[in-house]
Amino acid sequence: MNELPGLVIALCVGMALGTFFFGGLWWTLRRAVSSPYAALWMFASMLVRTGIVCAGLLWVCGPDWQRWLAGVLGFLVARLIATRIAPAPVLTATMTRESRHAP
Repeated sequence: MNELPGLVIALCVGMALGTFFFGGLWWTLRRAVSSPYAALWMFASMLVRTGIVCAGLLWVCGPDWQRWLAGVLGFLVARLIATRIAPAPVLTATMTRESRHAP
């Protein structure tokens, strides 16, 4: 039972990293929409977010597969929560018109 605290810590860190990752994605999308350098925003954000999540999981989980499982489970829980509470995208009249012309 002495492995339980490590698993709980890995689960909590996975949730925190997931919150950081998907919160950063939300923030990036909001910035990229109005930026002339949207592709640069998306690429740089993806590199930073992925690097921080991988480094954080590697630091907390180490070589223990059970901690990795708990960390990834925490990350997925954060994803599920983020997709449930994220506001729905607002469609403007321009977006609606353009979607009718899509093949």
